[in-house]
Amino acid sequence: MEKTYNPEQIEAKYRSLWEDQNLFSSDSNSTSENAYCIMLPPPNVTGSLHMGHAFQHTIMDVLTRYHRGKGEQTLWQPGTDHAGIATQMVVERQLAAQDITRHDVGREKFIDKIWDWKEQSGGTITSQMRRLGASVDWERERFTMDEGLSDAVKKVFVQLHDEGLIYRGKRLVNWDPVLHTAVSDLEVISVEEQGSLWHMRYPITDTDEAMVVATTRPETMLGDSAVAVHPDDKRYTHLIGKTIDLPLTDRKIPIIADDYVDIEFGTGCVKITPAHDFNDYEMGQRHHLDIINILTDDAKINDTVDSAYVGMDRFEARKQMVTDLDEQGLIEKIEPHKLMVPRGDRTHAVIEPYMTDQWFVKIAPLAQPAIDAVKNGDIRFIPENWNKTYFNWMDNIQDWCISRQIWWGHRIPAWYDNDGNIFVANSLKEAQEQAGEGTKLRQDEDVLDTWFSSALWPFSTLGWPDKTPELSRFYPTDVLVTGFDIIFFWVARMIMFGLKFTGEVPFKDIYITGLIKDGQGQKMSKSKGNVLDPIDLIDGISLEDLLTKRTQGMMQPKMAEKIKKQTKQEFADGIPAFGTDALRFTFAALASFGRDIKFDLKRVEGYRNFCNKLWNASRFVLMKLEGEAINTNASLSIADEWILSRLQATKVNVEKHLSDYRLDLMSHELYEFVWHDYCDWYLELSKPLLVNESTKAGTQATLVKVLDEMITLLHPIIPFITEEIYEQCQTLLGNKQKSLMTQAYPEVENSLISNKAETEVKWLQTFILGIRQIRGEMNIPPSKPLPCFVQNISDIDQRCLDTHAQLLSSLAKLESIQQLSVNDDAPESATALVGEMKVLIPLAGLIDKDQEIARLNKEIEKLEKQKIQFSAKLNNKKFTNGAPEAVVNKEKEKLTSVESAIIDLSSQLKKISAL
Repeated sequence: MEKTYNPEQIEAKYRSLWEDQNLFSSDSNSTSENAYCIMLPPPNVTGSLHMGHAFQHTIMDVLTRYHRGKGEQTLWQPGTDHAGIATQMVVERQLAAQDITRHDVGREKFIDKIWDWKEQSGGTITSQMRRLGASVDWERERFTMDEGLSDAVKKVFVQLHDEGLIYRGKRLVNWDPVLHTAVSDLEVISVEEQGSLWHMRYPITDTDEAMVVATTRPETMLGDSAVAVHPDDKRYTHLIGKTIDLPLTDRKIPIIADDYVDIEFGTGCVKITPAHDFNDYEMGQRHHLDIINILTDDAKINDTVDSAYVGMDRFEARKQMVTDLDEQGLIEKIEPHKLMVPRGDRTHAVIEPYMTDQWFVKIAPLAQPAIDAVKNGDIRFIPENWNKTYFNWMDNIQDWCISRQIWWGHRIPAWYDNDGNIFVANSLKEAQEQAGEGTKLRQDEDVLDTWFSSALWPFSTLGWPDKTPELSRFYPTDVLVTGFDIIFFWVARMIMFGLKFTGEVPFKDIYITGLIKDGQGQKMSKSKGNVLDPIDLIDGISLEDLLTKRTQGMMQPKMAEKIKKQTKQEFADGIPAFGTDALRFTFAALASFGRDIKFDLKRVEGYRNFCNKLWNASRFVLMKLEGEAINTNASLSIADEWILSRLQATKVNVEKHLSDYRLDLMSHELYEFVWHDYCDWYLELSKPLLVNESTKAGTQATLVKVLDEMITLLHPIIPFITEEIYEQCQTLLGNKQKSLMTQAYPEVENSLISNKAETEVKWLQTFILGIRQIRGEMNIPPSKPLPCFVQNISDIDQRCLDTHAQLLSSLAKLESIQQLSVNDDAPESATALVGEMKVLIPLAGLIDKDQEIARLNKEIEKLEKQKIQFSAKLNNKKFTNGAPEAVVNKEKEKLTSVESAIIDLSSQLKKISAL
């Protein structure tokens, strides 16, 4: 093996080898009894993978590699999503940079440009997935607009329409005036903002009276159809049935009574605008009010109303209308008012309720079976607390608006004749057959919401509606790994469509992961400049390049400077290359059930050190075994029995944690075994055993067996380094070289569990650690042989002393071990306890008491000065309030560390002074 672990070299080697040997293939014709399938949530073809993708892909890959190792026929289905609006926006921005629009190039050429972008972006995503070691079946890669998947979309649409579950109607929808399309409730983000509440006087017809109404959107008064009061509000009972002279128009509108009105809020009078408010729409339906749309699709005042405001932007019209009302004495007052403003999640434009013709899915009949599937346990959420979130939404679900007024996506399979009749069909040919020969047809211009096709992903990717072998073998899938932010967008809809069109749930488990945030718990976003690119963590990036990357395209110079300053403080030397395995181990270790997950670069550094430790340990073993014939039947020492027993316990816990989706606990279990049990203890124990002819063969066999199984256990998390170590082992042992991916995952061997060995080695460890602690406290060099006395010895202690004296002397560096009876006077000693047994190290001649006291006092004095400096800095409010949180926390850590060191050294000083 190379002396130094080089992840870049290793990773490039095995990425090619795995794919060249087709080791990720699911092989649908396999006769394996058990099958296991995960569907990759298809990333959008709008750019590149982010930390959330890398996190979830690591989890899915660990599960996939584990089940593949268990001998199950395994499919991790890859693919990407066309992402409708998001992708169209990217390409429209590219055109805008050339000062042209999609309308300038036309629908057909515009879509060609999007396909070009898809090839470029999709290639980036698959390249990143390969870098991360994702063992997806690349031969089965799918795209939501592939021909087969598009056929499935059309079939589902036609069937739902034929069953009356898809319908077209003029309804109030969320309208994005920038994108010129309807968007779903889930794509609208309500943001609290400071606004105003305008109190306006509405004159009552043929009287000198007026009603005062309050509104946050005065421009919508042009579309008012009524003023409503509560039927029990005695202030206005006499006015019900009369009319209002609607200001700024020549219309009269009725005063109506409705229980919806809150008597206590405002004046108790409410303006009703059915075409521009969802609640008003419902009231308008109850009272048969006129529905007057006053806006164009880009949110300007249209010519439906005869007014001076036609053509004005809605907010420009608002200002002018308020001015005009004020001049007419119709503004009672204006109050500051905080309100929730609906904004599009992509454009951030204020969303308008807007009357348009749209296609809808009648969702209630599909929702109930999906609710029942979770209630009866056919599907389980992990963690279980997400059940409540799912039920709350599903129990109140509204019909789904599935049409979008854009060009990129699955075009709605509906055709119209000149009389407006609609023909829904799988193709123009079928529609023509329905309409009759010679009837001129035009296809609906709209496309489907991207989540419509995504809802079919678990079965459309397997060949549905055809009854393919893959569909039979891998559906229902086993687990969906996804984030809580798309439970409603995607998860619920997959369940509804899966049950409707296959009769089965699409997956058995839904593992909801937390959201990866930065080290301060902030959401990663480009606007905050705190985004980390997983590839940068693998390859490393200079500070200069990181600064450029984080501020690229940023329009506000002040914000760019702030981000540069924060980045320089956090990454003064840039980001070093950690390699894929260290990053993957970090993600696995962070995969708890928490909702928010802080990502700390120190964790990646720690797991890079772990990879180094594993590399060096493997190199040690292979060097010790080179040229040796391994005797697997050799007798074992107590140390051999102990490490084999610990290995079995590790296997048991790893299996349990994996079945519970606790990859964080699985990672911790393996880390502890490798670092502490194997490297810190067993390799040290093996050194004297390897030079003893009676124990050499057993230790050689144990070293290689444990290393082999250890790297196999680790392989799902850190596949590259384990594959390289495995290859080196096979070469050394003269075996025909195979990939670790083809090896079986280690099974628990109950016969190797030994309580006796674990008890005795625990005794050894306690003894040795006691000696090492004394050395550390008394500043005695690790290499200096020490005399040792033991006192208060039990029968178990005596047996262990007789059996393991040689190991104790070797590992604790003891020149002698002498036993004292209970009544013997012990020399002036430092003491450690092994159970009830005293371990005594006589200090006479080992240390110069006065010199050691002087040294400790000097060290304590130095630390006290540092404590004063750190405390002063943290007591300076200018520093604590002005510096980034990460910098302040670092200073706090320094102070805590110094205080802890002072306590430890003071304790040592007290002990030595008492000698």
